[in-house]
Amino acid sequence: MYNNTFGYIFRLTSFGESHGKAIGGVIDGFPAGITIDMEFIQKELNRRRPGQSAITTARKEADEVEFLSGIYEGVSTGCPIGFAVWNTNQHSNDYDNMKDVYRPSHADYTYTQKYGIRDHRGGGRSSARETIARVVAGALAKLALRQLGISITAFTSQVGPFKLDKDYTAYDLTSIENNPVRCPDQDLARQMADYIFRIKGEGDTIGGVISCVIKGCPVGLGQPVFGKLHAALGNAMLSINAVKGFEYGQGFSNMELKGSQQNDIFYNNNGEIGFRSNRSGGIQGGISNGQDIYFRVAFKPVATVLMEQPTVDIHGNETILKARGRHDPCVLPRAVPIVEAMAAMTLLDYYLLDKASTL
Repeated sequence: MYNNTFGYIFRLTSFGESHGKAIGGVIDGFPAGITIDMEFIQKELNRRRPGQSAITTARKEADEVEFLSGIYEGVSTGCPIGFAVWNTNQHSNDYDNMKDVYRPSHADYTYTQKYGIRDHRGGGRSSARETIARVVAGALAKLALRQLGISITAFTSQVGPFKLDKDYTAYDLTSIENNPVRCPDQDLARQMADYIFRIKGEGDTIGGVISCVIKGCPVGLGQPVFGKLHAALGNAMLSINAVKGFEYGQGFSNMELKGSQQNDIFYNNNGEIGFRSNRSGGIQGGISNGQDIYFRVAFKPVATVLMEQPTVDIHGNETILKARGRHDPCVLPRAVPIVEAMAAMTLLDYYLLDKASTL
């Protein structure tokens, strides 16, 4: 198995399985001299960890990170940063009835066909538990981006039929941690949470959309052909478990408008070049233009449902599967920090690449 490394200059190589001993990684290319806020990194992991509310999986994990290298006296040294998060609460027996059965819409079938073997305990390497490594690396990237004045905020904008009906600028994005869904509209968040709880009681699951806003990004990140910034963000988001779609700026909205109505018009803003609008989502020609970068990520409903479903076993015999175990009825609340982490890793990597583009 390869392609377990993300990035060009800022690079994360991750390892570990859902029910293995640990999840971890090695980060290379992280700048020296960055103050490492351990409390902030653990807080980011806490936002992703299981068992944090009644609408997430009941699995209990502390998800405490242990750094093994690359940090000395609270500061990055420029050397590879190795880390591990130890698994402590696996219930592997919950998956015994799935050992020889393909779960609908999971990676079981494709994984087995490709590698000839699979770890049936929670999905092994294809489990979303591997995103722990991304959150650690993303937290470090956020610390570096913070010094550059770049901030990244993701939030739940839709759960099933419940969705925000205004532009992100109409909401207080600092309020997303005030509810378990991580939605900036507190009234809508309560409706979303009630809906997820009801779906959970049915043994079913539901999907939705996470939106993300990047503020303070300088002009010039990205390249005009195969290194487009929005393509890199799309690649990062589509690598997250359960993601089915990515759009930035206007995306698929207002496709009935003409070019003259869609264009972001330039103007002289007290001697500086400004924009009348931001339909481009902060990226033009694959390169950041200095405006807010905003995008949306669509997540499918979690594939594991706690109800009977027809399927086949590894021999092709038709059978009925009744899944057991502890699973999220909706992945969105815990995926918010993962979206932020992947965006942060991409932005830092492309910032470092930009520094190498001219002498």
